[in-house]
Amino acid sequence: MYKHFFKRLIDIILSLTAIIIILPFWVPIIIILLLTGEHEVFYFQKRIGYKNKPFYIWKHATMMKASEQMKGGLHTTRNDPRVLPFGKFLRKTKLNEIPQLINIFRGDMSIVGPRPLVDKTFTPYPQHVQDNIYNAKPGITGIGSIIFRDEEKWISTAEGDPHEFYREAIAPYKGELELWYQKNLTFWTDIKLIFCTAWVVVFSESQLPWKIFKGLPPKPEGLQLAEKEI
Repeated sequence: MYKHFFKRLIDIILSLTAIIIILPFWVPIIIILLLTGEHEVFYFQKRIGYKNKPFYIWKHATMMKASEQMKGGLHTTRNDPRVLPFGKFLRKTKLNEIPQLINIFRGDMSIVGPRPLVDKTFTPYPQHVQDNIYNAKPGITGIGSIIFRDEEKWISTAEGDPHEFYREAIAPYKGELELWYQKNLTFWTDIKLIFCTAWVVVFSESQLPWKIFKGLPPKPEGLQLAEKEI
């Protein structure tokens, strides 16, 4: 009942309330984007959504136009030259994600769920993950987003090809985390994930997720070694 009715009802109420509350702070962000960088406010990108059906995600523009065709492709690293000055602030504070409240209100996304991916970052997932990960609507935050809250840092410190590191190390484990969410999707799990998201934004090095969520898949050895380098 929660997954198929109350979760959607909560998404509508909370997304609309959030849009109304943050509007006075949102308008200055829009004005600054209009006056700086490449004068783009929104960025629309095709993503994989519920039941693997595509939709367009809303974000604030933080990078140069056609950045996906430049060096680095879909993966952004620390101090990526494609990121615009104000975009760095928006990405660090996660304010670039604000427009996704519109996606939530429309029903494309939920507040909590697996992050919606583009095809190139979805295909590295093992097949069993691809078949099941979007049995829940993609979300603005989730267990994978929290554990890999600074994915840019992970990719930046990886030895060798960052695309290969994502494919061989990050994607399989992130997929297992999201399957854990599928098995533990309850109202209480979502509340804890929302709280945990806010907590790690303030305390970025916190290990709180490992303390409040039981039964999380253990980190593979490759990620444990990479974490020591961060």
